[in-house]
Formats: sequence, structure tokens, C-alpha cells
Amino acid sequence: MPILKEGQLDIISHSPEQTQRLGVRLGTLLRPGDVLCLSGDMGAGKTVFAAGIGKGWGAQTPLTSPTFNLVHEHTREADAQRLFHLDCYRLDSVDDIDAIGFDEILNGRGPVIIEWPERIAAALPRQRLWIELRVLEPTRRNFIFEGVGKRYEELIAKFRESTFGV
Repeated sequence: MPILKEGQLDIISHSPEQTQRLGVRLGTLLRPGDVLCLSGDMGAGKTVFAAGIGKGWGAQTPLTSPTFNLVHEHTREADAQRLFHLDCYRLDSVDDIDAIGFDEILNGRGPVIIEWPERIAAALPRQRLWIELRVLEPTRRNFIFEGVGKRYEELIAKFRESTFGV
């Protein structure tokens, strides 16, 4: 678990189950307005990780790929809070996000998970948690977390502590 610099974390997952467990740990730490950007090639584990995040956050329904709908909105029974899961793979340009109500989604009503964020990079808030997923081997994935802004640096520190105890 090398620490690259403050606000960064580099870890390896050895299985889809571990990837989901990492997501669960991160999901328990989310607050309304948090923006998580999951970047990586097709099959890198973005949706598996997002499903874990949703589970840890307390989503009433499992997170699945919103590729065809672009946005899935999930609720949490405990407090009716919302979590938004976006998949920007099918968007041709940043202009297409107006059709999904992107500004409304970012208004802080709940955490936001964005798959394929590089497709809408110009519209993303500057402060965010960017997570790059890389395929190392058929079941191994490399996660590089980079937090921009105090909230996201703190989120990485809390995630590191809850996951590794350091």
C-alpha cells in the first residue's frame, strides 16, 4: 500500500470479491455532495467497485451498470438520502450531460459515482476523488486514488485507516 503523496493511495485488489469489499468500505464514508470518478478500461472493475460502494452506503437496491440509462438513482432506507450512479460511456461529448440533469445531480443531495468521467472532464467539479482502475492480471486490479480538495484528502485518509489500520 504505497502512499504516493498526501491525498493519494495506491492499492491492489486480488479478486472481484476484494474489489467489492474495498467499495463497501469506501461507501460507508460517503457524505452528500461527494463526487467519485471511476476511470479505467472496459472490464477494469468499475461497476464491481461501484456496487460495493452502494452496498456500504446502504442503497436499498444493488448498483448495476447504468450504461443504457446513463443515470441510476438509489435511495437509502435509513434516511431517504439519494446516491447517483452515472455511466458516461455512451456520451459523445460534455454537451450531452445537460440531458441527464447533471447540474441537478451535483447539487449535493447525495453522493455521486461517475464511471467514464474522462468523457465529461470539462464539466466535473475541480474538487473530487478520482480513482483509476487498471487491469494487472485476470483477477488483479490496481487502484490509484487521488483526492483533490481537503474533503477528498480526508476521505482517502479515513479509507486508508478503515481498510488498513494505518
